[in-house]
Amino acid sequence: MTAPDARTSTHGTPALTERQEARRRRILHASAQLAARGGFDAVQMREVAESSQVALGTLYRYFPSKVHLLVATMQDQLQHMHTTVRKRPPSSDSPAEQVADTLMRAFRALQREPHLADAMVRALTFADRSVSPEVDQVSRQTTAIILDAMGLDDPTPEQLSAVRVIEHTWHSALITWLSGRASIAQVKIDIETVCRLIDLVEEDKPTP
Repeated sequence: MTAPDARTSTHGTPALTERQEARRRRILHASAQLAARGGFDAVQMREVAESSQVALGTLYRYFPSKVHLLVATMQDQLQHMHTTVRKRPPSSDSPAEQVADTLMRAFRALQREPHLADAMVRALTFADRSVSPEVDQVSRQTTAIILDAMGLDDPTPEQLSAVRVIEHTWHSALITWLSGRASIAQVKIDIETVCRLIDLVEEDKPTP
């Protein structure tokens, strides 16, 4: 029996072995480095394989296409951001402000690597149904970041709905900034505005 690879583990099969996880991390690191240098077009599967010291066939077993790879790279980058935020959580006065501060910190991290950000967002835009598991992981990671900033472990359906709208707005703001149609100041206003949904949901909660 062959050992599980990164693609099958995405679909819920057993976790990767330590060796496989180390190989996957090398691949994601190489993908991020190439994208940071030249964007979406700079990420070529053969170059990723060479940079990460894996066979090309092995790379395709982990990630069937460049889009799969770059979406997984975005999830990995968000996971790193989440770890950083947990070490230095926001100290704002309200959950809405804490989420806005957290998302702007994530946005500024992406702003420092515009080619990488553009490559990952383009991959999300190009993703079809075959990439759904990887896209779902990006969404779950973003949701986890927002819920952590809100200080919630057991959100209500209304709160989860607000989180989804915030997530969609953050993603849209990233796209408009990358395309040059929005400034950082405009992005900040949009993020702060949509995060007010959190306060509205709290106000609408029935009193016990």
